[in-house]
Amino acid sequence: FLDLRERGLIDSTPGKGYYVTSQVTNVLLLLDQYTPFKEALYNSFVRHLPINYKVDLLFHQYNERLFNTILRESIGKYNKYIVMNFDNEKFSDYLYRIDSSRLLLLDFGKFDKKDYSYICQDFDEAFYAALEKLDDKLKRYRKVVLFYPKGLKHPRSVCDYLHQYCEAHQLEDEVYERKVADYEIKPDEVYIAFRQTEVVEIIKKSRAAGLECGKDFGLIAYNDTPAYEVIDKGITTLSIDHRKMGLDAAEFILTGKPVHEYLPTEVHERGSL
Repeated sequence: FLDLRERGLIDSTPGKGYYVTSQVTNVLLLLDQYTPFKEALYNSFVRHLPINYKVDLLFHQYNERLFNTILRESIGKYNKYIVMNFDNEKFSDYLYRIDSSRLLLLDFGKFDKKDYSYICQDFDEAFYAALEKLDDKLKRYRKVVLFYPKGLKHPRSVCDYLHQYCEAHQLEDEVYERKVADYEIKPDEVYIAFRQTEVVEIIKKSRAAGLECGKDFGLIAYNDTPAYEVIDKGITTLSIDHRKMGLDAAEFILTGKPVHEYLPTEVHERGSL
């Protein structure tokens, strides 16, 4: 029975016994929330799977209760599970109930991942290293402001690494926790924003103040999207390759080979810096 299950010919459901699997391979893809770069991940993922693979795409919206409910009701219904966790440092007990050979963890991963496969990104040292690649441009500015509004789910540790970078490079730094709309855009400052709506708001406010992005002030966005190539003169971004994350996740589904990977944070330099 165990050998047949490993070969995908049979499956089992607790309390019901073993049964012959259908020719369709069912996959649960559980992501946190919709964003343009998550769409890039999804498209890359499904395009590399054969037609007999059925993917159910669900979102947990960083809600731990919803996350656990989805997992509880999904266990035993899918051949493979691709899960983006709800927190960077917490691990749900429901994940332990899934066979490690069937589960792939995405994105967040600052917790003990044990024997599970994962494709994650480093939000700390990789962020610092990405800023260092921009040393020549950042040193032209006086201050770096990180917009970290209430409710943002990006790991808070990014604020500490920004401070370390600025301290080492003689730059002022500030973590601004209110809305971008409340901040006055000033010359000789660099802004780091996580949400696309915040990037647009910064550009709009700067134009109203008569300031030019990339000349009077700098702007860096986290997570690249096609829109950042055309907004204003192009927005400089720090980002992993979400298409590669989708491609590597599909490879895990097709081969079943364990994967333990941290994707590099890439710098896309454009006119905003």
